[in-house]
Amino acid sequence: MSGDTEAAMRDHLMREDGQEDVLIATYVLSTGVERTTALIRSVILPREGERHVHGNASFTSAYVLRAAHEARLAGHGLVLLHSHPGGRGWQKLSRTDRETESEYERVARSATKMPLLGMTLGGADTAWSARFWFDRSKPTWAESVRSVSSMLAITWNDEQRPAPRITRAQERTVSSWGDRAQGSLARLRVLVVGSGSVGLDVAQRLAATGLITVGVMDYDAVEHRNLDRMIGATRLDAALNRSKVDVAARLMKSAATADVIEVRRHEVSITDSVGVNIALDYDVIFSCVDRPWPRAVLNGIAYADLIPVIDGGIALTTFPDGRMRNGIWRTHTLTPGRPCMACLGQLVAGDVSLDKLGLLEDPEYIEGANREAPSHQNVAALSASVSASLLAQFVSLTAHPGGRGAPAPLHYVLSTHTLLHSDASCGPYCAYENATGAGDRRTTIAEHRDDWRAEVIARRAKKQPIHLRILSSLEGALQRALHRLR
Repeated sequence: MSGDTEAAMRDHLMREDGQEDVLIATYVLSTGVERTTALIRSVILPREGERHVHGNASFTSAYVLRAAHEARLAGHGLVLLHSHPGGRGWQKLSRTDRETESEYERVARSATKMPLLGMTLGGADTAWSARFWFDRSKPTWAESVRSVSSMLAITWNDEQRPAPRITRAQERTVSSWGDRAQGSLARLRVLVVGSGSVGLDVAQRLAATGLITVGVMDYDAVEHRNLDRMIGATRLDAALNRSKVDVAARLMKSAATADVIEVRRHEVSITDSVGVNIALDYDVIFSCVDRPWPRAVLNGIAYADLIPVIDGGIALTTFPDGRMRNGIWRTHTLTPGRPCMACLGQLVAGDVSLDKLGLLEDPEYIEGANREAPSHQNVAALSASVSASLLAQFVSLTAHPGGRGAPAPLHYVLSTHTLLHSDASCGPYCAYENATGAGDRRTTIAEHRDDWRAEVIARRAKKQPIHLRILSSLEGALQRALHRLR
């Protein structure tokens, strides 16, 4: 749910007199490969006489039927919420709560054709819990409840996803923000899209921070020209034309401080529906891509599916004689209530179509259209500044230093040593922001493409020289031996 929606529900359920209260909302689905997420869409406040508050609280049939009708008209599912004013952490169901939700499961399903969603708010620490009712017999508990704004707030179901053990290698990390923040941070499923110079650095540092599930998505391979930027990639990686996600996985496993890390390698394109479905399984996404089309896809996911996207990039310019003119890097966290890339001026709608057609890399088109060629310059000495700023945004989003969340979009100008905070605001007619919480009803920007599939298949089919294969086998054996030393 968005932070604004969460605040509206919390304000109603947390009464000044300390009594329980009830509320109804609606939801839509956001469906990934492994995870199905309910996105809270609208809050339906009770009218006079539609619920009873008597220490405990209860719905009336009139309230539930009215809300079910509104949900059906909107094509949404139904959410029944109640509060436990003194509750802390993930709340279980009392016998009365269970009977109430079970009783209304059939009403919700018959009206909306979608399962009932039950939610509870623990008032002592504003922790949420949630469960789906696929039938009347028992609920299916959610893994977590996420409130998405400039501060990502998560209540974890410890039975479904327990906090990992804090290891000796994480002592300095935990001393920075405490056991509780580390326990939440480490459980996040984080996806890094683009594993070039910036993405590779980000992925390794997430592993070193103690995260137990990190995905990397890229269908490209390492070339010799990448070695001045991809710190950790080797000449052997380039000679073998290894996939960037395989290189990232190796380096992440070496950097990991958790007892066990799950590195998910996605050798796909985010501009394909396959990549989008994978991305929907994650809690936070790093956008480390530099092309308009993939950035547009990720921009859409941030709002339609309520998954924070931390985006950034660098542009270097030179004088005609080759001397450096300037370097600019930007970073921003995309969440509801914050301006999207288009509103920030970092994404031009027309460029997405040009990128799909491959015209932004066509010299004849660029010259004929009197456009500047896209800047692809990047160097190791400066890409670290981008990854550092992206990671600072991540820490602000998740650990909330100073009780504040992610900052306004940042813009650093190297030539003048100036750090600027953007004053851009959300556009009232922005297609991305107006699709907030659309979930599976999002306007599809991704589309089926065979170019990346052909590239991956060709690379996997290529037979390498015997001496390179021997070196690769020896390297793999050494890596496995090192991992056993943990």
